[in-house]
Amino acid sequence: MTPIKALILGAATLSIAACTNPNRFDNEVDLSATRAAPAVDPASLGPAPNTPEYFQQTVGDRVLFEVDQSTLTAQGRAILDAQAAWLTTNSDYVAIIEGHADEQGTREYNLALGARRSNAVKEYLVSKGISDSRLRVVSYGKERPIEICSEEACYAKNRRAVTIISGGLTS
Repeated sequence: MTPIKALILGAATLSIAACTNPNRFDNEVDLSATRAAPAVDPASLGPAPNTPEYFQQTVGDRVLFEVDQSTLTAQGRAILDAQAAWLTTNSDYVAIIEGHADEQGTREYNLALGARRSNAVKEYLVSKGISDSRLRVVSYGKERPIEICSEEACYAKNRRAVTIISGGLTS
């Protein structure tokens, strides 16, 4: 059989098969049949809005800083505005603000820089109405990097302040 004959035979078979459904032009729809809504796994929706997981994943738990700086950037202030709104809504939570630095410089210098960064975040949140008693600060300096390499991309990720949420008020 030649390729042209095979092609014609295949097209004819498809044409005949398409004509075998006598109800293909019926537009009647049975509206009485209802389908059950598909089951939704709550875990697939993400964490509930009043959880620390939601805060971390959706609100944002960290702000980044420039080299040797503890001044908040515009992007950092936007993240802190969202944090303040979440903390206002979820008043049963307290926060620990961790200050971090990159690996450049001495241990003592970076501990002090981390402290300035965590205090800058705390002061901003207090200025947005969050009670000072709900916020604690700690500095880790360069002791807890999230990226380890001697490149600016790694350094930039390590120059940060991280807000950790925990339950219960402290006195």
